[in-house]
Amino acid sequence: MDWKLAMEGILHSPLSSLRIAILAGGDSAERSVSLKSGTAVANALAARGHEVVTVDPSITSLDTYGWNNVDVVFLALHGPFGEDGSVQQILEAKRIVFTGSNSEASKLAFSKSAAKEQFSLSGIKTPEYALIHKDDPTEQVVQKAELIGFPLVVKPDCQGSSLGVQIVGNKPELAAAVTASFELDSLCLLEKAIFGSEWTLGVIDCDPLPLIRIGTDRQFFDFEAKYNDDNTEYNFDEPISTELRNSLTEIGIQACRTLGTKGVARVDIMVDEARQPWILEVNTIPGMTDHSLVPKAAANLGLDLGQLCEVVLERALKADRQNLRRAS
Repeated sequence: MDWKLAMEGILHSPLSSLRIAILAGGDSAERSVSLKSGTAVANALAARGHEVVTVDPSITSLDTYGWNNVDVVFLALHGPFGEDGSVQQILEAKRIVFTGSNSEASKLAFSKSAAKEQFSLSGIKTPEYALIHKDDPTEQVVQKAELIGFPLVVKPDCQGSSLGVQIVGNKPELAAAVTASFELDSLCLLEKAIFGSEWTLGVIDCDPLPLIRIGTDRQFFDFEAKYNDDNTEYNFDEPISTELRNSLTEIGIQACRTLGTKGVARVDIMVDEARQPWILEVNTIPGMTDHSLVPKAAANLGLDLGQLCEVVLERALKADRQNLRRAS
C-alpha cells in the first residue's frame, strides 16, 4: 500500500467532525500503559479538530454511558478486558463502531496458546511450547520443561507488555519464574527460547508498516525496554536481504490473517541464527505511547500520531459501512 497516497484522501475527508470516545485505563496490570496510550491518542486527535472524550471503564460503566453522543470508539485498553474480546463484545452488542479487531479475533489473539495452535495449523512457524496450569503438580511442570529443553521462556498465557515473561536457563530457575507468571494468569506457557534478532511488524488491515529491528542491552525486549529504557534501539535499515525482509513481512501478514485481525495490530517475530523467522504473538491493541512501535513505524512514513489514528478510525468506519451494506 502507498500510505502517502492513502493519507491524501484521509486528510481531505470529513473526519474533523467526529465525536470520539477513547477507552483507556481499566483495572488490568497494564493500566498505566493504557492511560499513557489513551492520553497520547486523545491529544493527537484533539489537535486535529476532533471532539474527544476519554472513558475509563474502571470508573465509568459502559452499560450506562451515553453512547448516542459518540460516532466511534478508539480502543486503547491494554491487557485483560481490553484485548481479550470482553469490551469488544459489549460494544458489538450495543452496535457501536470501534477500532480494531472484533471480539472473536481479539479473544483468539490474546491467548498465546490458542493463537499458536492456529499458527501451527496454518503452517506458520512458532516456537514449540507446553501449556501448564497453576494446579499442575510440580513434577509434571518440570517434565514438560525438560521435554522442551532449557533455556526456555516462561510467560503468562493471557497478558501483554511482556509482563511476567522470563528466560529460564536451567531447572533450578524454573519454579520462581513459573510462580511469578501464575501471579498474572492461571495458565502459563513454557516456550522454546529462540535466540537471534527481534523484529516487529505493524499492520493496518493486513497492510504492512515498515519493519523494525529492535535492539536492547537487556536480556530481551521486556517491559523496561518497551516503555522506560531510552537506550532501546529501533532500526528501520537493518542490512538484511530483500528475501528475508519480504519473508518477515509476509509471515507477519499471514499471522494476522490466520487470527482474523482487523485495524491496527503488531506482530512480534524472532529470527534465529539460521535466518528462520518465528512468530511469537500478535497484539491487537498495540501501544500508542512515545515509546511504542506502531507510532514509530508510522513516523518512518512521515505520519504523525494524529494521522495514524485517523487512518485507524477511517478503516473502522469503512468496515462498519460495508457491514451495513451486507446486512441490508
